[in-house]
Amino acid sequence: MRNSRVKDMVLIALFVALTAVGGLLKIQLPYASITLQFFFCAFAGAFLGPQKGALSQILYLAVGLTGIPIFAEGGGIMYVLKPSFGYLLGLVPCAYIIGYHVEKGKRGFAHILKGMISGMLVVYIVGVPYLYMTIRFYLGQAISLNGALSIGLLPFIIPDLVKSFIAAVIYKKAEPALTKSGII
Repeated sequence: MRNSRVKDMVLIALFVALTAVGGLLKIQLPYASITLQFFFCAFAGAFLGPQKGALSQILYLAVGLTGIPIFAEGGGIMYVLKPSFGYLLGLVPCAYIIGYHVEKGKRGFAHILKGMISGMLVVYIVGVPYLYMTIRFYLGQAISLNGALSIGLLPFIIPDLVKSFIAAVIYKKAEPALTKSGII
């Protein structure tokens, strides 16, 4: 029992660290930065399950909000006022949904991919309205919902779909070996 709890703590900490690294790895495009936070969040949900995957993302947020610069643009409590913070909040239900989907469903690739995409969509469901509200009410800038979608969804949807596909492929290939070895 004790070894299982230690293993869980180590794996949760590992996915906190991987999500942090994913936030620091950026592909700079002319209009935005693309990070790998969602990619590692998807793995957290798939490999750890819903509760532990979501916990890893809650801890990731907690560490970043303490001031340790593990988010894409730093850290600290004031990060909640950034328009992009909603996407980070969306990582918690994202990991939970992916974990739930993978844990309760079939092991076929299409089902795993559906879980990854479902989690990804939750990030946008939380992130885009947060972006809109922050820009409109905190920053006081005029923005329409279409404007929020064009800056907070459209540049990222294709790269995130690609990340979902790659995560599903990697999970499908790695899960049997990790389960057999007792790692997960």
